[in-house]
Amino acid sequence: MKRVYDFLKKAETYYLATIDGDQPRVRPFGTVNEFEGKLYIQTGKVKSVSHQIAVNPKVEICAFLDGEWLRVACKLIEDDRVEPRKAMLDAYPHLRKMYDENDGNTQVFYMKNATATISSFTSEPVEIKF
Repeated sequence: MKRVYDFLKKAETYYLATIDGDQPRVRPFGTVNEFEGKLYIQTGKVKSVSHQIAVNPKVEICAFLDGEWLRVACKLIEDDRVEPRKAMLDAYPHLRKMYDENDGNTQVFYMKNATATISSFTSEPVEIKF
């Protein structure tokens, strides 16, 4: 899991794919945080991505860094406690201009049943399950 966290953190931007009815939706994300041994991402409850995850929590994440790409297939589980929301915003203080852990909008999800694959054109894929 640490290798996945480090990859996403260093890449800074990754892409999250969801399903909207029968249409895939992909958008850039930039938050990842380790909290209580789980990897978390953050969004706002008012956003379309939040509504799509509520209907179908199965997502994929993709990032590219230094000639390697990472794909993570997982289920996102909302954690509605204030502690993981605060930890996320403490890790990304610039987001406090838009979010607060007590605003009723800030939402964090942890990755469950995740299978991450790190690939490149020069080496065999590495699979990490967490």
